[in-house]
Amino acid sequence: MKKIKVLIVDDSALIRNLLTEILKSDPAIEVVGTAEDPYIARDKIKKLNPDVLTLDIEMPRMDGIQFLENLMRLRPMPVVMVSTLTSSGAGVTFKALELGAVDFVTKPTVDVSNQLSLYSDELIEKVKAAAVARIQPQHAPVSQKLSPDSVQKNSASVSKQAVDRMIAIGASTGGTEAIKEVLMQLPADTPAIVITQHIPEAFSAPFAYRMNRMSEMEVCEAKDGQKILHGHVYIAPGDRHLLVVPDGDGYICQLSDGVRVNRHRPAVDVMFRSVAQNVNAHTVGVILTGMGADGAEGLKELHDTGAFTVAQDEETSVVWGMPGASVKLGVVDRILPLSKVANEVLKHINSPCLAG
Repeated sequence: MKKIKVLIVDDSALIRNLLTEILKSDPAIEVVGTAEDPYIARDKIKKLNPDVLTLDIEMPRMDGIQFLENLMRLRPMPVVMVSTLTSSGAGVTFKALELGAVDFVTKPTVDVSNQLSLYSDELIEKVKAAAVARIQPQHAPVSQKLSPDSVQKNSASVSKQAVDRMIAIGASTGGTEAIKEVLMQLPADTPAIVITQHIPEAFSAPFAYRMNRMSEMEVCEAKDGQKILHGHVYIAPGDRHLLVVPDGDGYICQLSDGVRVNRHRPAVDVMFRSVAQNVNAHTVGVILTGMGADGAEGLKELHDTGAFTVAQDEETSVVWGMPGASVKLGVVDRILPLSKVANEVLKHINSPCLAG
């Protein structure tokens, strides 16, 4: 079997050695080289032709973001970001994902030798996913949503409406950019949306904040007991499951520290299942790009209640694991390119029969 060739780019010799040992422990991966800065990396990419790059952000001579931008313009290839800045500077990480990085792994700031080993399985899994990922073209810069006055006016006009229908979205690898594209196409008065994206604890709040700036809807990190309102989007916090439960004449967010499902917390299956049980047919379920199969069984439960279901197609998915698993179960009503998901969702969520 052909091994995945990996080039490690990091200015720390300790980190280069640790990453090498971790990745070499998997028989499917071969570390073909290391580089201490982007200039050395550029030469080694030409010489070694790696399948995947692991890339630090803070490096001498050229930072990782500038190098990534150049790389994606001149020689697009799968990149997994590995940096301490991915924990403390989430904005930098989202910039890397926007530029085309497939995924990221956080690097511990203390006791690096012992702590990094805890990330071994995650790093190996993400490098393997990156090796089969479709590298998406760079997106044009996006404008922020409306003016503050417009946002207040929009939110005031929709927030008091009763929630009689809901959109549930699940995603993983490549999902932060896919979710952004969907949300940017939805108007302020779209029915309530709940989202589970596989994301670390330190990143969900900055991700929600970023989505709020780019969407006409009101986007927030979900809080336990929070009322679900029309025109609002609720994103599951990292390391907590998001469930939708009845409350009076509406619904609230319920957060759970329960066991990991499909090795994830938050898990898409948990959210989908709660929506299937409590909101049932008055729902559109959407599964976007992501590795693994989380969400497929939950989408089946939604579909079985009569909910309409949509999956992102293989061509536009970074990794067609989660959508592909859902399609394989036969529980997807429409398979669509990412650019068409929002319109399809609007068409069905606003149909009179769904509101009834």
